Amino acid sequence: MHVVLAREPAGTVRLVRVADDGGTPDDAGASGPQVVAPDDLPAVVQDVEASSAAPPRWTWEDTNRWYPALLTAGVRVERGHDLRLARRILRSSVLAAGSALATGAPDDWDAMTPTPPGGAPATSALRRPQEESLFDLGTAPRPRAGGGAAAPSSDAPPDPLVELGAQTAAVAGSTGPGRLRLLLAAESAGALAAAEMHHAGLPWRTDVHDAILTEVLGPRPVEGRRPEKLEALAVRIRAALDAPATLNPDSHPDLLRAMEYAGVGARSLRKWELEKIDHPVVAPLLEYKNLYRLYTANGWSWLEHWVRDGRFRTDYVVGGVVTGRWSSSGGGALQLPRSVRRSVQADPGWVLVVADAAQLEPRVLAGLAADETMAAAGAGGDLYAGIVATGAVPTRELAKVGMLGAMYGGTTGASGQVLPRLSRAFPRAMGLVEDAARTGERGGVVSTWLGRTSPPPGQAWDAAQSGALGDGAAPDAATLARSSARSWGRFTRNFVVQGTAAEWALCWIASIRRRLWDLPAAADANSGPAPFADRAHLVFFLHDEVVVHAPAALAEEVAHQVREAAVEAGRLLFGDFPVSFPLTVAAVDSYADAK
Repeated sequence: MHVVLAREPAGTVRLVRVADDGGTPDDAGASGPQVVAPDDLPAVVQDVEASSAAPPRWTWEDTNRWYPALLTAGVRVERGHDLRLARRILRSSVLAAGSALATGAPDDWDAMTPTPPGGAPATSALRRPQEESLFDLGTAPRPRAGGGAAAPSSDAPPDPLVELGAQTAAVAGSTGPGRLRLLLAAESAGALAAAEMHHAGLPWRTDVHDAILTEVLGPRPVEGRRPEKLEALAVRIRAALDAPATLNPDSHPDLLRAMEYAGVGARSLRKWELEKIDHPVVAPLLEYKNLYRLYTANGWSWLEHWVRDGRFRTDYVVGGVVTGRWSSSGGGALQLPRSVRRSVQADPGWVLVVADAAQLEPRVLAGLAADETMAAAGAGGDLYAGIVATGAVPTRELAKVGMLGAMYGGTTGASGQVLPRLSRAFPRAMGLVEDAARTGERGGVVSTWLGRTSPPPGQAWDAAQSGALGDGAAPDAATLARSSARSWGRFTRNFVVQGTAAEWALCWIASIRRRLWDLPAAADANSGPAPFADRAHLVFFLHDEVVVHAPAALAEEVAHQVREAAVEAGRLLFGDFPVSFPLTVAAVDSYADAK
């Protein structure tokens, strides 16, 4: 059963019960919709959760516009349906391509932007995510079947009941209703988990973080000055370049000009290029870049802005990347450097249970392609070692390089040499990514296992292809067309694997979240805000890794449930197909000790 929440013009909240098939459920009551004051909503939600035979699916336009206030009141919900996230999936999924929702003109739902975890409605698109993959397309609106992205027509939110009906019809009439239902449920569960992780926060010792910064950078400088170790390196850089004291190493154009004048021969400041150069400036410059990154990304200003009451609360953006991976709109949670992970420490009497999935993407590829030989290679735990055991390649390193090349489009060097051997050993898996690449090169779209579909390549790609066809085409037009086609083929090749891996991770999170809540509360534990103060709970997620903050007495059981959740996620996606998803799990006091 869905319970749809909608804000009334008078400021009240309307609750409407809707059956999963779109009808009126038997237990909706004769009174029809229920109208409550906002302050009374947490108590009403808690009562509905407790009195329902099965957990209802709380349905709202955006999880972050409703759930943070419930969590602040100490109320957790079991299930949700995020209409905004579901709309994005259904509008582009090839499984629902013929639905009225997919073919309709853009409307206010298409214009809706993610709400920050604090719950305040966003007024514009989020900033560019701070981390993502090689083929990051950011959070830009996707092209819609009915035209471009819509502008919001008013400040009033569109009717969630109407949208739920359209989505229910789109899924029911799709060519893969079971897959789409699982995808929408997993995406919405991810939204609940992200809001809960923001609410609970990642335990963070500010004193430890400050000590790390002082040790590495020197004492905190006054505003407008560099830390002493950065300043000492700046002096060395100027001396190595025979540059004036006014040279600012933070200015890339000025630094490159000084390096050119000194005959260094660097065309950029990329690490891999600098490491090839034999010049006295290289060592201090590389060290400066490393320390400067720490100072600007996770220095004292970051600590003051993002850590409150001993907790780091990041702004996760669920589905923030086109493949379905999460991104972050602030705080850099997806790029926490190892140098500051000692700051992440469990509260007294608690532990951090850290788990990451080994070689997730190639295992997902085996499941996608139903490649039993490749799945069997990973049954022993180390898939790359298993590939070596098949005789396909002689070393583990070549197996890893070859698999990464297959999934990301590496066709040169060692990767290109290994790919033919992998294709002979695992024809189904290698054939799947090759087919996806060819589809992308032709301008087509591809889909993940559950039905998330890639966007079309866009205007620049179209222009490159059409520019090579005319009689008056420029001499390099054909080269540009081939290059852009291959580039998009690399994107679609990876999209099917990375996107399906994101689906596995969502199912994993959803299962962990449910299993942790089913564990008993710890009588003597009290850590963080309600409703998680005495319960094991998720506090961090990074693509294929989770961190659970758990009472120490429950550490072993939490580790077991996290492993069982990985098995469940694999079964949800691939049924009885024998692909395994082993985990590395550690119960530690500090995040830095997990690896």
